[in-house]
Amino acid sequence: MGDLSALRLQYRSDKATLMNRLGVQGTSTRGVRSALQKLSRLTDQTLRELWTRSGFGPTFSLIAVGGYGRGELFPYSDVDVLVLLPDGSEPDQDEALKSRLESFIGACWDVGLEIGSSVRTTADCVAEASKDVTVQTSLLECRLICGGKSQFTTLVNQLNEAMDPKAFFVAKTLEMRQRHNKFENTPYSLEPNCKESPGGLRDLQIVLWVAKAAGLGRSWDELARKGLATSLEARQIKANEALLNLIRARLHLLSNRREDRLVFDLQNAVAESFGFKPQVPAVITPGGPGPHAAPVVRGARRASEVLMKRYYWAAKAVTQLNQILLLNIEERLASDDLGVDRMRPINERFFDKAGMLEVASDNLYVQHPHAILETFHIYQTTVGIKGLSARTLRALYNARPVMNAKFRNDPVNRATFMQILMEPEGITHAMRLMNQTSVLGRYLWVFRHIVGQMQHDLFHVYTVDQHILMVLRNVRRFFIADHSHEYPFCSQLAAGWDKPWIFYIAALFHDIAKGRGGDHSDLGAKDVRSFCRQHGIEREDAKLIEFLVAEHLTMSRMAQKEDLSDPDVINAFAQRVGNERYLTALYLLTVADIRGTSPKVWNAWKGKLLEDLYRYTLRSLGGRAPDPDAVIEARKREALSMLALHALPHLAHKALWDTLDVSYFMRHQADEIAWHTRVLTRELAVRAAASKSASPEVVEREAQEPDNSIVRARLSPEGEGLQVLVYAPDQNDLFARICGYFDNAGFSILDARIHTTHTGHALDTFQVVAPTLSEHYRALTAMVENDLAQAIDQRGPLPAPSKGRLSRRVKSFPITPRVDLRPDEKAQRWLLSVSASDRAGLLYCITRVLARYDVSVQLAKITTLGERVEDTFLISGPQLQVNKRQIEIETELLETLEG
Repeated sequence: MGDLSALRLQYRSDKATLMNRLGVQGTSTRGVRSALQKLSRLTDQTLRELWTRSGFGPTFSLIAVGGYGRGELFPYSDVDVLVLLPDGSEPDQDEALKSRLESFIGACWDVGLEIGSSVRTTADCVAEASKDVTVQTSLLECRLICGGKSQFTTLVNQLNEAMDPKAFFVAKTLEMRQRHNKFENTPYSLEPNCKESPGGLRDLQIVLWVAKAAGLGRSWDELARKGLATSLEARQIKANEALLNLIRARLHLLSNRREDRLVFDLQNAVAESFGFKPQVPAVITPGGPGPHAAPVVRGARRASEVLMKRYYWAAKAVTQLNQILLLNIEERLASDDLGVDRMRPINERFFDKAGMLEVASDNLYVQHPHAILETFHIYQTTVGIKGLSARTLRALYNARPVMNAKFRNDPVNRATFMQILMEPEGITHAMRLMNQTSVLGRYLWVFRHIVGQMQHDLFHVYTVDQHILMVLRNVRRFFIADHSHEYPFCSQLAAGWDKPWIFYIAALFHDIAKGRGGDHSDLGAKDVRSFCRQHGIEREDAKLIEFLVAEHLTMSRMAQKEDLSDPDVINAFAQRVGNERYLTALYLLTVADIRGTSPKVWNAWKGKLLEDLYRYTLRSLGGRAPDPDAVIEARKREALSMLALHALPHLAHKALWDTLDVSYFMRHQADEIAWHTRVLTRELAVRAAASKSASPEVVEREAQEPDNSIVRARLSPEGEGLQVLVYAPDQNDLFARICGYFDNAGFSILDARIHTTHTGHALDTFQVVAPTLSEHYRALTAMVENDLAQAIDQRGPLPAPSKGRLSRRVKSFPITPRVDLRPDEKAQRWLLSVSASDRAGLLYCITRVLARYDVSVQLAKITTLGERVEDTFLISGPQLQVNKRQIEIETELLETLEG
């Protein structure tokens, strides 16, 4: 083949020039398609040279297929080609042909082309296309590079003859549905794939594929000429396609590989390539030229947020336009004309068109703006309507200029919106459809500001608008009997509630002020107060809604950070909520909110903490403030009843209970007290018996040595994780040593209750979880009981902490570590709160610092929110009374959190 070095150098040089043009900083998308086409033509030119050198005759053809066949090539995309052989050729039996093919493909790789090749005859291509829709799609975009033209024409004609447009449409839409399911049916993933995610480039390609297969057009302009798209829609599609193309191209360039995901590692770099800068938080106001522009993003704190908001708006537009065009194409492909016999009138404005809601005229919404919100009320309440027709979607898309301030202030529209919220069914579906069609954000202008708003708090996995709709869905499910098995207690409370719509409004507004700067709870409370006044909501209901928005974080914080065994904590919270109605409402919204942040954030332990706080506060609100003595006596009686079932000897518990004080019984439930008593009395009895039978020398030696620790574990009564009991001689570094063991063993601590008996023994209870616990709980239970006891009994210096690796999200969006140390309300103990990015071994590092200063931990609440930790410790120790030592402890903790 001759020397390929010159061709390789020329190709690399020319490609680098084109790639530099794509990487030029700025947001202009005007030249992106031209650059991709030039890269494709450069590849064509190089392939022709290699084809000529290979000596293939006129009966062979080299054909571009797939994305390369469209004539646009991204910097690191595969170059998919088909070597079309003469009919009857069999390379496996023709050594000369086989050698020539291998030489050609090898030369392509040597030059620097990442070839994806197939070698087939025309008959093979038709046969493979009939069996595999992916092959059929790839060949649909075939383009001749060089070789026999007549052979290529024959292939195209045979493929067209074999094409069944209806079957192809069904196959591609099913394929799209499966792909969307893979990405959770949302374009708002925090790390979206700009090619494959809903609203990505693939959604646009599917429209052109099915249109081309049906002979309806090969470009957006052709679709517009044939009435499948309006001129406005064609312009919108081309603008959003160009933006997605430019983002994808720059992802390739910045990662130096084929990378189509906007991963956290690259978001800032891509944003900077567009010239976006970090912005100071400020109130977002409507703006942008033209009626279809996105609002001006003035509240973004990172350049990446500006980029992602722009991406989400483009993806949302693509999702809407994809739906409109596919419905139009489906109607064209329908064998029977959907005439009057298939159209059932609903009222003078709308028809039921085979289960799709159809407007009576294209300009219905312009002439009658009240019909816009009426659309969603009919969709919500009419049996058999499963979606909006293409005509209706298009009419909504083109009616966006009508949804202005006058539209929002119209009393009829306000009444219709409240009617939607007050219907007994369909609220979630209606609100989601309103958001998908951009109507929700245009009616609630404050909601429009958070559409596509990212949340860099490392535990929300949804954008703000998607999180809000998820919370709305969660709270709605509390009122549906079919979902009562999910959260029985919440469903029980909801069953007695008279106005569910109060929760729906609170859910819509609870995070609506995210991204503006300031306290979003306070800002959201002001927004919802205005909404209630404008929509004629009665004063008492409006006060409750405003309370829920303002306080929606309070109950979660109290449950996860405060000592719920402290009557003063419960009484303070009871005063804050005021009455049972407010408490119940706040509890239901809190559960729905936590469940709506991420599938990984909620767990049974958090559920128990919230339920405990609810029950304790309800008792306090009923005038039955906790009487510690009465509570303790009730728990002791209940524990003794449980112990009687296990045949524990009479008064066997007394020796242990006499060593325990009030705080132990206040912090543990009756079943935990019974479990601790059963385990420890038996273990201590066995030790006592062994000591009596031992020789005097052994007894004297054991008296000089500390007792061995007792560790027992069981499945948590809450249904998730293990509950671990540790009984050992107390020492300052005991808590740190236990944390170190759990860290090394792969367990996460959710909660720790620390108690010291009158005899100087630690009696500690831990709630821990592990990824494989459900499958291997027996083995893990035995391992913890044996290995943790050994780790405690080894004594000696604490082992050095391991260097935990930071996740990609933490590296991309680190949070500033925070340490807060202050005395509790009684000035007897200290509250230590830490907040930082999570990493392996972090808790152990914190407890090592405390152990070094002889600080005792009495209560620990460990809260992990995605990749962020929010831990609270109740601590004591003489060093905390010295100001200089306090500063040293806080400084060292901050250094530890920074890693």
